[in-house]
Amino acid sequence: MRYRGKNPRRFEEKYKEADPARYAETVAKVMAAGKTPAGMHRPIMVAETLQVLAPQPGEVAVDCTLGYGGHAEQILHKILPGGRLIGLDADPVELPKTEARLRERGFSPEVFTAHRSNFAGLPQILAASQLVGVDLILADLGVSSMQLDDPARGFSVKREGPLDMRMNPQRGQSASALLEKIQPGPLAELLTDNADEPNAARLSEALAGKKFVTTTELATAIRSALTNPAVELATLTERRVFQALRIAVNDEFSALDTFLRNLPACLNPGGRVAILTFHSGEDRRVKKAFTNGLRDGLYAEIADEVLRPSAEERYANSRSAPAKLRWARVRRGQSDI
Repeated sequence: MRYRGKNPRRFEEKYKEADPARYAETVAKVMAAGKTPAGMHRPIMVAETLQVLAPQPGEVAVDCTLGYGGHAEQILHKILPGGRLIGLDADPVELPKTEARLRERGFSPEVFTAHRSNFAGLPQILAASQLVGVDLILADLGVSSMQLDDPARGFSVKREGPLDMRMNPQRGQSASALLEKIQPGPLAELLTDNADEPNAARLSEALAGKKFVTTTELATAIRSALTNPAVELATLTERRVFQALRIAVNDEFSALDTFLRNLPACLNPGGRVAILTFHSGEDRRVKKAFTNGLRDGLYAEIADEVLRPSAEERYANSRSAPAKLRWARVRRGQSDI
């Protein structure tokens, strides 16, 4: 089991499951409890994703958010022999680990290639790969468990770490720098637009222009700005603020809008796309893009209803709870007209 005791330890020491080769039994126990082992990511809605994408041998697929590689591995099994998968991920820390992991599982460069890019760069990656279009595209817009669990990345309120939140730590400004420079008005707008935060005005006055070095410093300031909050409500507010800052730091909505705009042209006739979202701002954009694409004839078919994780999956993996899956298919040809 995980190390006991209240004395703080380094992340690598406290969570033995971060070394699954040595502590396979610990990994199994953590997963059986409905939690995600530290340093791992459990792919969400795999069966549903495979059903809507319907990968076939010989097809070309793109996983636009490679992450831990869980979805990619399952797709690869379905498109072989003869198929090929291109993996994209902007995270320079996790991408090499995932590429090495999939190589160890037998996927050669002929069938799997990894590229450091976010999904907005999909057209450029396809052009560099000498592809006009592909048959399957998957985008899982959630933050990976590896990023959330590593306090050095500053994504989570659960553990103290530098207030960073950048998917690519080598580019852009950190969340700490953003808060130190921003004014209350723009911050309130950011909190509303990115996280539907009901306390945006009050929080923006307390946080804008202030210097917060660590995640716990920011969390403390958030709670102090609230008036006698219940613990559960304060925790939800913290999560929304962290979400809003993460989206802003990584310019996620701009990248998503670019991806959705380019998406139909990146699919072969009959091509399918599936997108997993984890909050309302993302889902609204995907729903609107698919609905408009169907109206304009760019798609032949889209999901009638959003798909959600089963009760069994939500119980087994609590991080799957907010997930929503939408899909679309482009025309096969004249038969769709």
